[in-house]
Amino acid sequence: MGGAGPRCGPAGLWVTLALAWGAGAALAAEGPPAGAAAPAEPCGAEGWAQDAVPPGAAFVAAASYRGPGNNDTRSNKALPILLWWSGSLFPHFPGDTERIDCPRGSCLVTRSRRVARHRRTKALIFYGTDFRAYEAPLPRLPHQTWALFHEESPMNNYVLSHPPGIQLFNYTATFRRESDYPLTLQWLPGAGYLRGPAVPLAEKDAWRRRGYAPVLYMQSHCDVPSDRDRYVRELMKYIQVDSYGKCLHNRELPSERLRDTSTATTEDSEFMTFIARYKFHLALENAICEDYMTEKLWRPMHLGAVPVYRGSPAVRDWMPNNLSIILIDDFGSPQELAKYLDFLDKNGEEYLKYLEYKNVGGIKNQFLLESLQRREWGVNDMTLPNYLNGFECFICDRENIRVKEEQEHKKSRGKIPAPRPRIAQFKHMGCPVPTPGFGSVEDLTEGDSWKEMWLQDYWQSLDQGEALTAMIHRNESHQGRFWDYMHEIFLKRTRQH
Repeated sequence: MGGAGPRCGPAGLWVTLALAWGAGAALAAEGPPAGAAAPAEPCGAEGWAQDAVPPGAAFVAAASYRGPGNNDTRSNKALPILLWWSGSLFPHFPGDTERIDCPRGSCLVTRSRRVARHRRTKALIFYGTDFRAYEAPLPRLPHQTWALFHEESPMNNYVLSHPPGIQLFNYTATFRRESDYPLTLQWLPGAGYLRGPAVPLAEKDAWRRRGYAPVLYMQSHCDVPSDRDRYVRELMKYIQVDSYGKCLHNRELPSERLRDTSTATTEDSEFMTFIARYKFHLALENAICEDYMTEKLWRPMHLGAVPVYRGSPAVRDWMPNNLSIILIDDFGSPQELAKYLDFLDKNGEEYLKYLEYKNVGGIKNQFLLESLQRREWGVNDMTLPNYLNGFECFICDRENIRVKEEQEHKKSRGKIPAPRPRIAQFKHMGCPVPTPGFGSVEDLTEGDSWKEMWLQDYWQSLDQGEALTAMIHRNESHQGRFWDYMHEIFLKRTRQH
């Protein structure tokens, strides 16, 4: 294409792996194919050193991470290096480099980008919220894997919800159960969190007689992909809803302290006591995606309120029993939902059926219990690694395996197969296009802010993933050409339509 600039030649194209490591990585260690010229040196990515910088003293003297431990006797000089490209998530303090001792072997982890092109730097770890296609380190090196950590909302980066975006990565830790290192239950400390006592029904009824609504809405993040405010606004026509946040605000919290947003995010006891008196909490996630479930779901259950939920289409898979939440999408309209909530509000015996999971033996879902027991990381549990350290070890173990398999392949002169490429799958994120919270896209007026913001963002993210994929395939080293590729994709789509 017109703005591509100098390439690294046939050998450079040969060694560049667009989406994975594997045979190419092992072959690259042996050298280019017969007859292929060595690539010219100006192939370094802009913004970081072109030469392979040897690790400095910090990499030799890094203190050991007190993890599960192993029998790895290699010195730090011989260990694979994992680079946190998103350095703000580096889970070791106060330094920039640390040795981690994982079940299958040890690694050095660092946030120092000066080792980005070193031959021992085997993996780059990216935080999904910070990952920008136009800032990706180029050219992509054939001996390195890319790992994605993304526990937050899909709205933070829709590039990852399209195949070209997610398939840039080799390892994933996301909220999807299908990811390599699932973080699905990140907001649920354990089964005991669900068993906490509920406010007695008599106290909730007394709260109602004081003029409080049966339904609570507490949101200050408006204009999100799930378009939740549009639905709640319609629901408010048919049932009383107390809304304390900035979105659809209609009632004040009783004190300035409770109005402080930090109070709500830290599960302050006074705040929790206040909201626990409501029978129903509107629990609408900011984006819709399989297995994306946050504190909006688990907190009401902890308090003994009934979540009125919209979010993960597969949420029932994770519920403690068959009757613990009310799904908005089970109702044909907000009016139908309001009628059912009013019925439960006036019929205490029926309402209490939604809280039976809090009784002894009330959690019947073995899948939920086994998933909590099986996960390798903990929530507020000092006996287990947090999920950042856990994901580090997951990558470290697999990179040590890969290094060993590549060595065996090279030593056997090809008789032993090279390690197979590992590529993230669409279902590791795979979130659908946003839809209106109420009604259809066709019903929206021209200039609707949600339509202009989120539909455009979703489809532009597809183009960004395709542009970066094309740049990697063509062994581009100039990040500034990203927008040339975006323009080329735009013109291609225009011709198709």
